[in-house]
Amino acid sequence: MRKSLLAASLVLVSTSAFAAEEPSGCDKFKWSIERARAALTASDRAKVVSGSEQTALPATAITLALVAPGDAKLPTPPERAPKEGTFAGFTSFKAAPKAGLYTVSLSAGAWVDLVQDGHVLKPKAFSGATDCDGIRKTVKYDLAASPFVLQVSGSKENSLSIAIQPADE
Repeated sequence: MRKSLLAASLVLVSTSAFAAEEPSGCDKFKWSIERARAALTASDRAKVVSGSEQTALPATAITLALVAPGDAKLPTPPERAPKEGTFAGFTSFKAAPKAGLYTVSLSAGAWVDLVQDGHVLKPKAFSGATDCDGIRKTVKYDLAASPFVLQVSGSKENSLSIAIQPADE
């Protein structure tokens, strides 16, 4: 009986912990996502193939085509190893953005790394929620005024919409 009670308690605690990690609904993001969500769902998103170079930050979002992680040839190993059966890809931004805080928002769940000057940038903040049409995750990074590479991995989808915008501090 004690073992059953302990097992049931562990299941309840682990389920509650999982639910706590995955907030649901657009109002559960830590900051306003309206601008990012509008960009991610805009009809004029540029379609980009993995490995391509962009001359500047897009005015709206891009839709990045992804491939199997082994075929993605990511320039830098991702901070989190991708799981089997997922997709990955990258694109380079050759024009230096104005230095500052930027949000990188994704339409679906995936791991995102920004690489600048040979270093993987550490996120300044993260927010995500399920059950919000058009956006799943948004991450804030401090970017220097130099080119960078955006890498995504671990996506269950074979393409992602991605918006890179100056942060609303």
